[in-house]
Amino acid sequence: MKKNLVKQFTLGIILAAGISAAGVAFAHDVANAGYLVDTRGNVVKNNYNQCWRTGYWTPAMATAACDPDLAKANASKDAKTAAVPDAGPDKPAVKAQFKAETLFAFDKAIVRPEGKKVLDDKVVEGMKAHPEVELLLVTGHADRIGNAKYNQKLSERRAAAVKTYLVSKGIAADRVKTVGKGEAEPNPDADTAKKCKGTKKTKKLIECLQPDRRVTVEPEIQVPTKK
Repeated sequence: MKKNLVKQFTLGIILAAGISAAGVAFAHDVANAGYLVDTRGNVVKNNYNQCWRTGYWTPAMATAACDPDLAKANASKDAKTAAVPDAGPDKPAVKAQFKAETLFAFDKAIVRPEGKKVLDDKVVEGMKAHPEVELLLVTGHADRIGNAKYNQKLSERRAAAVKTYLVSKGIAADRVKTVGKGEAEPNPDADTAKKCKGTKKTKKLIECLQPDRRVTVEPEIQVPTKK
C-alpha cells in the first residue's frame, strides 16, 4: 500500500512536469535500478536535467549519468575495499616435522612423555593461537625396513596417536585429520634411496633411514584472516 502511494505521488509529479505517464516505467534492470525510465529504457529527467529517482532508490544505486558524485564515491569505496588483501600468514600458522623417535619408542605408536612436551610447544599452543587453521593434517611416515603393509599400519597408528593426544589437550577432533603414508614417501631432503643401501635390518641401515621415520603436521585448511 505504502509503495503504491509512493509510485502514485512520483507519477503525479512527473505529470505535473509535463511528462506522459504512459511513457514512464520503473527501472528494474541493474544499470538503472532505482531510477524511472521511459518505454525505451532511457532514464527520465526533469526540466533541470535531473534523473527521477524511484521510492526505493538508495545511494548504492547511484549511476555516473544521474548522480556522478555519489557514483564516484561508491566506486572509490569499492576500490579501497578490494585493495585490502586477506591478512592470512605468509606461511602455514602451524607446521612442524618430528623424528619418529622424538615422539615414539622404536616400532611403537604410543606418544612418549618427551614427545608430549614437544607437541605441546610446537602444535597445541599453535592450534589454540591460530583458529584460522580449521583443519590440521597429521601424516605418519615409516622407513622401508620390513613388511610394507606393517609399515603402513604403523604410520597410521602413529598419526592417530598424535591426534588423540592433541584432542586430549583441548583441540577439537574435527580440526585434526590423520593419514599414514607408510614407506611410500621417503624424506625428500634426506635422499635415503641413494644414501642407504640394502634391506637387511641392521643398526647401520636403521640409523641411515632415520629421516624417513617421521611425523609431519601442517594445515590442510587455513582460512585467511582479515586486517
